[in-house]
Amino acid sequence: MSKADYDLIISGGRVIDPALGFGKEADVFVKDGKIAQVSTETDKTEKYAAKMPPECVIDASGSLVVPGLIDMHVHLREPGREDKETIITGCQAAAAGGFTTVCCMPNTDPVIDNQETVKFVLSRAEEADANVFVIGAVTKMSKGEELAEIGDLVKAGAVAISDDGHFVQNPDIMRRALEYARMFGIPVISHAEDKYLSAGAIMNESFQSTRLGLKGSPSVAEVIAVVRDIKLAEFTGSRVHIAHVSTAGAVKAIRDAKAEGIHVTAEATPHHFTLTDEEIGKEFNTNLRVNPPLRTKRDVEEVIRGLVDGTIDCIASDHAPHAEEEKDVEFDQAPPGLIGLETTLGLVKTQLIDKGYLNWADAIRKMTYNPARILKLPGGTLEIGSTADITVIDPEKRWTVSETKFRSKSKNSPFIGWKLKGKVDCTILAGRVVYQNK
Repeated sequence: MSKADYDLIISGGRVIDPALGFGKEADVFVKDGKIAQVSTETDKTEKYAAKMPPECVIDASGSLVVPGLIDMHVHLREPGREDKETIITGCQAAAAGGFTTVCCMPNTDPVIDNQETVKFVLSRAEEADANVFVIGAVTKMSKGEELAEIGDLVKAGAVAISDDGHFVQNPDIMRRALEYARMFGIPVISHAEDKYLSAGAIMNESFQSTRLGLKGSPSVAEVIAVVRDIKLAEFTGSRVHIAHVSTAGAVKAIRDAKAEGIHVTAEATPHHFTLTDEEIGKEFNTNLRVNPPLRTKRDVEEVIRGLVDGTIDCIASDHAPHAEEEKDVEFDQAPPGLIGLETTLGLVKTQLIDKGYLNWADAIRKMTYNPARILKLPGGTLEIGSTADITVIDPEKRWTVSETKFRSKSKNSPFIGWKLKGKVDCTILAGRVVYQNK
């Protein structure tokens, strides 16, 4: 081959591709935005590299080279709340966090419940630093009263449906949604929270909520919702995905359902495997107000156990930007949500890998192959011929979370000041470098 046969070489890194069961030192060759070759013959690489411009050869020695990370649960806020985040800034944050693909939730203004809004988002994402896939609403305006035009959403490009932020309280509507979703080969993503049990809640119902005098949401509000949707999925033969699992009871219900062969998958967020409700009383940091709320130590332990044994398939950020003035209020007045695209990888390394719960291959599988499989997305692998979406990670890089360095338009993170290990070196989208840590 001549030097013109490759546009980019990533050399000397440890390549991890769980989809292919590959994990060894190798060099990755990119041509025309595709993976052209993954080779362990480093002497050949040196010959090619010597003929290429320096900027076209990335030295990944000491680093991990993995498929571009996929976050299947983000809020990009556009259309409607561009003061919090835009598709462009959200994708810049994604690239800085190592994510080449994000899936945006529909609770925008207007809600993504029709073809036109799906097309708007996809059009705005064409020049972004990450691939954007759209999750459409289950019901019109996410009000839970009438099904959205699910077929139209799928035709426009939606890869799943969800009323995230709202539980589809009416079981008959959820049943019909699952039946339609099965027809179109997509999952329904459930925000599992019985609204009658959690109405008015500010945090988790526990000793801490009693001590602080804040209304709590009992864990059973999540568990009941999870069990109901699992049973509806079993009844309809459809696929249900449980978003942001936060309780021990939900983990058990999902584990039992999988053992019975029910088509259920699940995700967990870094804040739900890292933080407990005890943190809230220390300083009433409104960035700790999230939905579902931070739970107890036992819940955190069971979420981690679910990640370890495969009950929980994916790690997702639930990136939820809010403007500074919205969070600069009393705790019970703040909207729930925190940003997570730029801290997810560091928290996975620091909280799960360094503590011996997961190895790198397990963690990467939950952030690449599994979400790609669940949503039938391209990517999630470095297989020859696949799009060259690649993340290069320095696994030992120590860094401190700083609000001044966020690419996100919002800064509402409870992890500001935390010292983490594991940082993105480089993010490559279809063969194009979209982020480098300098």
